[in-house]
Amino acid sequence: MEYEEAVRTLASRWLEVAAPGAGRRPAEDFVVSPAGVWLAFGALAAGAAGPTAARFGQLLGVSGPGAARAVTSAARALAATDSLAVATGVWSTEPLRDTFRAALPDVGFGPLREQAEIDAWVRDATGGLIRELPLRVTAATRLVLVNAPALKARWAVPFAAAETAARDFTDAAGVVHRVPTMHRRLSRSEVWTVPGGVTVVELGCAAAADGTPGARVRLVLGEPGAPPAAVLPAAWSDRRRPVEADRVGVAVPRLSLRARTDLTGPLRALGLTAALSPGADFSALADRPLYVDAAVQECLLNVAELGVEAAAVTAVTMRATAVTRQPLRIAFDRPFGIVLLSGAGEAPLLTAWQAAAPAGPQPPA
Repeated sequence: MEYEEAVRTLASRWLEVAAPGAGRRPAEDFVVSPAGVWLAFGALAAGAAGPTAARFGQLLGVSGPGAARAVTSAARALAATDSLAVATGVWSTEPLRDTFRAALPDVGFGPLREQAEIDAWVRDATGGLIRELPLRVTAATRLVLVNAPALKARWAVPFAAAETAARDFTDAAGVVHRVPTMHRRLSRSEVWTVPGGVTVVELGCAAAADGTPGARVRLVLGEPGAPPAAVLPAAWSDRRRPVEADRVGVAVPRLSLRARTDLTGPLRALGLTAALSPGADFSALADRPLYVDAAVQECLLNVAELGVEAAAVTAVTMRATAVTRQPLRIAFDRPFGIVLLSGAGEAPLLTAWQAAAPAGPQPPA
């Protein structure tokens, strides 16, 4: 699928410029949705023209009318995964072009009135995992675009709660913590290595009764001290090598990650300055000149014995211009990556890095 390659490319570039651990910055916990960024800005790219559209094309691989078709196709493909829902909404004070609305048939459009209405939409779209829009709508806001993928799924093979026990986890600073850690056996097909010293473990979610595939979670463990940008892309690499082991066991800390990320800095670093400036050309969106003044994403990821919960809300606001086969034990007991994928694809829905001592899943805020 073309969108998968575009999302993988965006994810890799994002990790290089924006992930904690890039450059000389220390690695720390984070969770971000590359697919959420691509879907939200892909929908916005459908309203871009001129140099602004060209920049979208360079970053996302799509722009103009082609962006609308790609976003619609991608959202429908992702929603074909059991327990995974993808929703996009647009609220505006400005009249939007009929061609823009028609090009995005799965997007909900409405008038921009009170933020409470959008907050309620966010809660509904994420099943309560995220309670409100991750940014504030102001009197100057003319348009709000929100994309929200959400998943609540059970493992195809759950971890036995009785086997969860305290185990050492060495954080990025070298401090050892005792954290609740889950254990179970894997088949050889669920684990592989990637050149660069990275081990990948895939945990599948249960399929629906009608055979609709479940999502997959890939845990990626690199060499000690390796930064996220050098480890996480192994989750979607096709350079797989089977492990040489008759039995495979895995130890995974129970965890909960939540993060709110300002997207504007990374987007500028990735070349999307035109859309974030008053000179932006969104003439295929509305008559009045508009530009992106804020973009924030909030993500939540819970991993526990019975299953996984994940949600991402990407919010964009616009203003008017002015070889010996030995038993193998894989312990995620130091900083590691987590990648959530749909049931039948390779586009990263969420990428996360657990650097601190994991905290167990918490009820939605």
